[in-house]
Amino acid sequence: MINTVAVIGGSGFVGRAVIEKLAQAGKQIIVLCRNSDRAKFLKPMGRIGQITIVAGDALDDAALSRVMAPADAAVNTVGILAESGAQRFDRLQGELPGRIGALAAQYDHQAVVHISAIGADAGSASRYAQTKAAGEAGLKAAFPNAVVLRPSIVFGPRDSFFNRFATMAQIAPALPLPGGGHMRMQPVYVEDVASAVIAGLGLAGKKLKKSPEGCIYELGGPEICSFRQLMELTLTYSQRRRLLIPVPFSALHIGAAVAGLLPNPPLTTDQLRLLRLDNIVGKGALTLDDLGITATAIDAVVPGYLARYRPGGLFSK
Repeated sequence: MINTVAVIGGSGFVGRAVIEKLAQAGKQIIVLCRNSDRAKFLKPMGRIGQITIVAGDALDDAALSRVMAPADAAVNTVGILAESGAQRFDRLQGELPGRIGALAAQYDHQAVVHISAIGADAGSASRYAQTKAAGEAGLKAAFPNAVVLRPSIVFGPRDSFFNRFATMAQIAPALPLPGGGHMRMQPVYVEDVASAVIAGLGLAGKKLKKSPEGCIYELGGPEICSFRQLMELTLTYSQRRRLLIPVPFSALHIGAAVAGLLPNPPLTTDQLRLLRLDNIVGKGALTLDDLGITATAIDAVVPGYLARYRPGGLFSK
């Protein structure tokens, strides 16, 4: 029986949703994050003493051991969209999952759930996608029963997708459409991703058609939308009228190369490689439905948190 769960990288967007659901399930939770002071907001999600926050570097095996040794299961939510300083794709996405798997095996964990991404592919032109695939392979080699979740774009009140473009629409006269905005995406609600983690750990309290052990699930919402359609929804929900301007990838690559010199670039050349490809659930893949989860629609959630970007804010009519 799983009583204690170690969550690696639990202070991020997806991590906090996972911790809240684990707390609701009555589990003891040990969270490893880089800055424990910034993660104190997690404490009220559980009862007194239910959530323990440990400061440390996930790439340090000693820090990993401190949170994983007392646990019965582990969840890895660590991931980055762009490299910065010591935060490198190879180490965080390529190497870390295998190290987590090795420690989980060493400490006889009952389950491991790893959050990867749709598009993880060793043959991809994107370093992000390459290292996501390498991380999955390393984890599976060390802990074959690990459950891998590959979400599409994740949305929710604190997301970095709809919020980012709604912010841009407040000040910019137009929003860019990379390559014309034809690439397709299948946004998935963060709470559905967290529910998938709970199901992957075997804590959902329902009998599934197939045990999740060792399986890979691709997580997408009920709608498949082009990038252009998602920008149109962003403008509709934030009640903004802006031009949508197609921009060739060649022009964006020049801008991204320059922006890449900044400490926190708004767009990188590696992200542009990803934007050339669809980000949707593959045919024949295991999905949220196989985990007993009904996917949440975009219009059931996003209009509520984009209301603050309307002219006049939340009090506009």
